[in-house]
This record gives sequence, structure tokens and C-alpha cells, in this order.
Amino acid sequence: MERIDTLLANHPQRPPDPSMIAAGVAACYECGNLSVASSDACLAEPRVAELVCCIRTCLDCSDVCLATARVVSRLTKPSPMLVEAQLMACAEACRICAAECEIHAAMYEHCRVCADACRACEQACRALLHGAP
Repeated sequence: MERIDTLLANHPQRPPDPSMIAAGVAACYECGNLSVASSDACLAEPRVAELVCCIRTCLDCSDVCLATARVVSRLTKPSPMLVEAQLMACAEACRICAAECEIHAAMYEHCRVCADACRACEQACRALLHGAP
């Protein structure tokens, strides 16, 4: 996260709170990466048929998180409504994915890790929504 902090702090369009944006971007990237890794781990489980919804939800969440990280990290002439909609979508995708992963968390550690990352990303997105002017 140090690099994104440095980049945002030195961007010509420096935001009022670059560390909050950096934390949100980092949470989105981490959740996106962990969600796709968790879906892959689900695919390797012996009872994969029971995890189809979890796999799909993780992949969808990953796509939304990674897109959100990219949208939020672009500081030049953003559309506030688009950024807000993206953050709201990401928070919701993370909430849904965390709930699905929590169903399997007692049996599969990768689902627990994914659920934790989703909850953290959801909180980071909500913090950006509430901290945005």
C-alpha cells in the first residue's frame, strides 16, 4: 500500500485524504485477488458441486473489486456519481460474497479468509462513500 499512498499523495489532482483512498484501493485489490484465489481453491475441493454458488459469487466479487480499484484510483476529472455507484456496487458485492463464504468458512479456511477480506473491503468502500465530499 505504500506505493499507492505515495502516488496519490503526489498526484497533481491530490485528493483531500489520499490515505483513505489508498486504503480503499488496496482493500479492493486484496479482496479481488483473494476472491479469485478462493474460487480456485473451491474448484479443487472434493465436494465442488456444493460450492458452485460460492465460486460464482467469488468470481463476480473479484471482478467488481478490481474494477472499483481502477475507477477509484483515477483522480483526474472523475464523475462523482459514477464513483459513488461503483463504490456502492463494490460494497454490496463484498457483502454478498462474505455472506456466501461464511456459510462454508467452518469447513474451508479459504472461504473464511475470503469472507474476512470481503468484510474489510466492504468497510473500506463504505468509508470512502461517507468520507467523500
